[in-house]
Amino acid sequence: MIARSTVALCRIGLNAPLKCWGVALIALVLGVVPRLDRAAEAAGAAHAPIIVFMTDFGTFDDAVAICKGVMLSIAPDARIVDLTHHVTPYSIADGARFLARTALYFPRGTIFVGVVDPGVGTVRHAVIAKSGRGQYFVVPDNGLLTLIENRDGIEGAHEITNPAWMWPGAVSATFHGRDIFSPAAAHLARGEDWRGAGPQVPHLARLTLKPAAMTAAGISGRVVALDGPFGNLITDVDAELFQKLGFRPGDAVRIKVGHLDLTVPYVVTFGDVPVGQPLLFIDSSGLVSLAINQKSFATVHHITPPVDLLLAHK
Repeated sequence: MIARSTVALCRIGLNAPLKCWGVALIALVLGVVPRLDRAAEAAGAAHAPIIVFMTDFGTFDDAVAICKGVMLSIAPDARIVDLTHHVTPYSIADGARFLARTALYFPRGTIFVGVVDPGVGTVRHAVIAKSGRGQYFVVPDNGLLTLIENRDGIEGAHEITNPAWMWPGAVSATFHGRDIFSPAAAHLARGEDWRGAGPQVPHLARLTLKPAAMTAAGISGRVVALDGPFGNLITDVDAELFQKLGFRPGDAVRIKVGHLDLTVPYVVTFGDVPVGQPLLFIDSSGLVSLAINQKSFATVHHITPPVDLLLAHK
């Protein structure tokens, strides 16, 4: 506005002093430069590296903040997204499930740091792996990438042995999240070649997973997790397999979960049954889940995953 007003004043007469036009030019420059700065900042934010951070540390102390401080000290432009820090302690299977599901929604080049590491300080390797989707995973080599490898493939993996990729000083035997995984992720975020972290790892450790399967009695599977604070049971039975039983919404399904035998309606969503009533539905990840409308199935029926599951034939 100041620049426009100045130019307008200078146009009042052709004999306006040269000084007036000089002031107008300066005003125009001063008006344009901030806009260019804001445009540059927006462009930089759009291309800032993304680090997705997952642990079983919880948020009761300073461990998560320390790891973020390490990352930002090395790569101050990084955008750090918290996946969760409440993975069931020591549960590699839970961590693998969270990584696999979340990775679907992040772009190529995203860096995932996963620290669920019951073997910290032992002979297990710390690795950087690149998936077939072009995403990077900085994790202990303990099976955390089993589901990623099954779905996306692994292009390669390198053990983190180069001290330049670690936090300066002695490496703690019990806090590799701070001393190895966080700095390695930050070096990746700075654009350094991930192959410089250390030697190639030919094969990654894998979890032994028994998939759900059709049997003479019905579908045999497992309850693998709970849906956050709601207490819904998440199973390893996908919708495609469940559909082979021939059930339609509204049908009653006989199930056995651990010690529990009951019959529940197969419906689309929670509100399809009265409050306090059980239901079977397909969740947002395409998996069979069990719930009680506005109550916790796990609490009411004393279910703690993992437990065996049977969905009987129609």
